[in-house]
Amino acid sequence: LSPDCSFTCHYRCRALVRLDCSGPPGASDEDDGDERVLEKDTNVDEPSEWEKTELDQAQVEQRIKEYNTQINSNLFMSLNKDGSYTGFIKVQLKLVRPVSVPATKRGPALQAGRPHTQGVKRRTSFYLPKGTVKHLHILSHTRASEVIDALLRKFTVVDNPRKFALFERSEKDDQVYLRKLGDEEQPLRLRLLAGPSEKVLSFVLKENETGEVNWDAFTLPELQNFLRILQREEEEHVRRLRHRYARCRQKMQEAL
Repeated sequence: LSPDCSFTCHYRCRALVRLDCSGPPGASDEDDGDERVLEKDTNVDEPSEWEKTELDQAQVEQRIKEYNTQINSNLFMSLNKDGSYTGFIKVQLKLVRPVSVPATKRGPALQAGRPHTQGVKRRTSFYLPKGTVKHLHILSHTRASEVIDALLRKFTVVDNPRKFALFERSEKDDQVYLRKLGDEEQPLRLRLLAGPSEKVLSFVLKENETGEVNWDAFTLPELQNFLRILQREEEEHVRRLRHRYARCRQKMQEAL
């Protein structure tokens, strides 16, 4: 795509790729580094301040009224007669590896002189665009694991849900904190307790990077692809480190 870009994709996916390759190599290295420095993962077993809060029915009703007065959209929360409530959460999909989706190939039908045959179900992989967000309308008792399942269905992703995890993201004192939600935690309850501010609390879907990943659930081609992707990530990381050291060395030489 560019002399400065080594991105490679399938020819059928070329039209779907949106990349800015205008900058020189390493132009965005500092931003990426700052992002990693600002983020701090916390343990899933450490409950957040929202998770520790208990509300009775009257408090829930009052919180919902306050929440609805603070938002600037029609994504209101509604209290149900049975004491539960419904509302919207926004989830940012921050995936660095490709996802698998079903694809239908009409191989024989595309050939001249061949009769039409039934499509053959296949799987194809692609990268979700950076910054993809999705609003979900859920119940107060909807679990984090069910939110992951719903997101995968929305994007017709056929990968094992255990490959992904839902994170709680918050900003405090110029520091970004990430906490992986447990399967039984209720995102809408956290949203209500934290209020509508995305800085106070937001949700991010990421790869499940803990030892809980069941590698046996992956197919052989997927594992081979992961190895290739890891090699590319390692090579890119080494390139960035070399670029930073070279730049630092140049500054020192200029100072001398």
